[in-house]
Amino acid sequence: MERIAIYPGSFDPITNGHMDIIKRGLRLFDRIIITIMHNSAKQTLFSVQERMDMIKDSFAEEPRVEVDAFGGLLVDYAEAKKAKVVLRGMRAVSDFDYEFQLALMNRYLDREVQTVFLMTSLRWLYISSSIVKEAAEFGGDVSLLVPPPVHARLIEKFPLLS
Repeated sequence: MERIAIYPGSFDPITNGHMDIIKRGLRLFDRIIITIMHNSAKQTLFSVQERMDMIKDSFAEEPRVEVDAFGGLLVDYAEAKKAKVVLRGMRAVSDFDYEFQLALMNRYLDREVQTVFLMTSLRWLYISSSIVKEAAEFGGDVSLLVPPPVHARLIEKFPLLS
């Protein structure tokens, strides 16, 4: 039986921290589906399609990574994809409370769905999509914090970067 994990998030944009979690997750799972979850409460810089394209470009050489988008309950999406695992990354204790609540709610909604947490590598501990966007907006060099396809798109959005 294929071990499939869902890695949900907004990925606005995907960072090297996310990439690290996914690459390490591929050591544990046969396939990872990166799922851009629709969240109407969040104002995003990139459209869902732009985010999907950046992620696909960033994993062009990795056939075990799929990219998708979904709006609704994560457990419903996992069932539709025949996935029993939700993969999540954690940077700090501040992430734990929120992630713990989500994992428990998902478990309540579907006892078959397990959440696997991977700690972010120390190298990426301090970065988040929000911090990357803020630095890029004011011309900060974020080229080592995001995959090259993302950096190219950030330059398009923020001319100060070029």
